[in-house]
Amino acid sequence: MIPFAGNPLNRASEKRTNPEWIARKLRDSSSLILPLWRLEPFLLGSANDPQPARLGLLPPKNLEALAIAEAPCIFLGLDDETAIFTLDLSSSPNPAIDGPLAGLGYFCDARTAAQIVSLREAAIIAQAKALIDWHQRHGFCPRCGSPTMIMDAGYRRLCGKCNAEHFPRVDPVVIMLATEGDACLVGRGKQFPPGMFSALAGFMEPGETIEEAVRRELMEEASVRVGEVSYYATQPWPFPSSLMIGCFAKAQSREFKVDENELAEVRWLERGAARAAIEGQTVEGVRLPPPIAIAHHLIKTWAFGEL
Repeated sequence: MIPFAGNPLNRASEKRTNPEWIARKLRDSSSLILPLWRLEPFLLGSANDPQPARLGLLPPKNLEALAIAEAPCIFLGLDDETAIFTLDLSSSPNPAIDGPLAGLGYFCDARTAAQIVSLREAAIIAQAKALIDWHQRHGFCPRCGSPTMIMDAGYRRLCGKCNAEHFPRVDPVVIMLATEGDACLVGRGKQFPPGMFSALAGFMEPGETIEEAVRRELMEEASVRVGEVSYYATQPWPFPSSLMIGCFAKAQSREFKVDENELAEVRWLERGAARAAIEGQTVEGVRLPPPIAIAHHLIKTWAFGEL
């Protein structure tokens, strides 16, 4: 399974509009809350522990001293009958260092955390981080500029002046592996470390299908014309809140011209080199993304003939 996908929670959206039920669950000792501090999820134990990390889901009593009225506390869903919430602690000093969470665990960058917890826990991180990030960005109404209020257990904000409603958004991104014969096209963004290549990607635009976006991005970034486009899989990507739409695209030739405003470098990678690189080797000066990224799974699926 691709990391950040496979969320195990029943989102129970019908409960979000019932403030009495939400309040009761927040007082329920069996409920669990995932603290986030500056968008970093809380993990139990020590960062130096060789054992697999565990997501820091805590009972409400552990967080009573830290919760403030304006801090987003969002209902994520039900794990069987257990209500799961996430709480933004960003306004406090790091409570894992000096506070009620000291000695219980630590806050960890979400990318790192997703690689050391279970897949089901990584999916919960994706949901929690994306929602908290959205709330941090939408404290004021984009229509009139007035403050907005949290509604529906964190899934809506309402402007107190013009009554405009605002809902958490997801930005669709196409990420595509163009192939021609026994080679695939990979590129290196200018922000990438030396030698790191990946599948090409770009945001979808209004009035555009997935297939059209794939063809446009490959033409814009590398002047590569493609015909058939096929869907592979999607991945929630909470940085801040995207949905990566993985596709394969059959290139009409290996001719390309890199757009230097978009990418530092583009190259065709033969299947054998792709196999070695996906297993962690540096081949022909190329390293490929780790398994946390859908690009890794696109390239692996093609390289090892798993289509």
